[in-house]
Amino acid sequence: MDFDTHFKTALDTLKTEGNYRVFAEVERQCGNFPKVKRYNGDDVQEVTVWCSNDYLGMGHNPKVVDSMVQAVQACGTGAGGTRNISGNNHLHRLLEEELADLHRKEAALLFTSGYVSNWAALSTLGAKIPNAVILSDEKNHASMIEGIRHSRADKVLWKHNDWRDLDRKLKAVGDRPKIVAFESVYSMDGDICPMREIVEVAEAHGAMTYLDEVHAVGMYGPRGGGISEERGLADRITLIEGTLGKAYGVVGGYITGSTALCDFIRSFASGFIFTTALPPAVAAAATASIQHLKSSDTERLAQRERVARLRAKLDAQGIPHIANESHIIPVMIGDPVKCRMLSDILMEDWGIYVQPINYPTVPKGTERLRITPGPLHSDADIDHLVTALTSLWQQCAIAHAVA
Repeated sequence: MDFDTHFKTALDTLKTEGNYRVFAEVERQCGNFPKVKRYNGDDVQEVTVWCSNDYLGMGHNPKVVDSMVQAVQACGTGAGGTRNISGNNHLHRLLEEELADLHRKEAALLFTSGYVSNWAALSTLGAKIPNAVILSDEKNHASMIEGIRHSRADKVLWKHNDWRDLDRKLKAVGDRPKIVAFESVYSMDGDICPMREIVEVAEAHGAMTYLDEVHAVGMYGPRGGGISEERGLADRITLIEGTLGKAYGVVGGYITGSTALCDFIRSFASGFIFTTALPPAVAAAATASIQHLKSSDTERLAQRERVARLRAKLDAQGIPHIANESHIIPVMIGDPVKCRMLSDILMEDWGIYVQPINYPTVPKGTERLRITPGPLHSDADIDHLVTALTSLWQQCAIAHAVA
């Protein structure tokens, strides 16, 4: 087989369909977010980022930056290996205590990313609980899907955010160990699950609940504990999974739950056992970020005001976007080629960076620009974005929202 020919043919198909991903080369500038330097060959351009998952700009918070710098100077740059081989770093333990407290759980366990924490935890639970069945929301993240698949446990899909369908399918499963896996905020449409109803249905059937809060931690609840904290349900959820790489502005993933649950995952999850631990400096920075957002609501309130302002201006111009309760604004295009083209024009002509979201991240025909306003976007930034989108809607003959 001519492998390179096969690879090139597959890539050409992606390009023809408009689904080939092109990475923008950017350089974040500490203290200047959401502005970044964009490199295009020999040209350097300042652009405004509108699609970052550093939702609150905490990656530039002086407390977080100083904590990382001080930890690097004290501990060096790396962890030296897995926690089993190289030792359980003191800063890892402190961060896990902070995370357990954030979700009012007995314990927490760190991973190198949110993807790894979902994959490792779900694959371990499904594989190591005899005769388990995992009931998964049909729009769960790829990391959850991969974890469930790797576990080889039986899987049942339930309709997105439909707790009545979940109830029917839990009844059909019968008397088996059951794990209900779902997310709080779904990152592409920005919708929030009916958490109370899901939890009550799961409790009625004796099922374990597995909640992914990666797009909600730091963002919701009086201390940033997510939707489960905001709605007073954290204590009723078996396992809460989250990330340090979005609202907390660093990198890493984690799970929280009972001491026995976290120790079980620690002891059996290959994705934890055989992976080099997070650098201690990352743990120090994450701890500082979590502590700050536990006591400060300033960033969350400013971010919500920015979201409301942008939504109102988009509505005034008839720019179609999905209505939801979250911080995520999906501006709908519905065509992969136009979506890529709009993104390119925004970058080249307007100095606006919004990455196109195409298949397979979203279903074909629902291509979009996923916009995430943050507290550091100015009124002028918002006005510039809306002006650019309005101009492009007229140029590209994209349908406006119905008034």
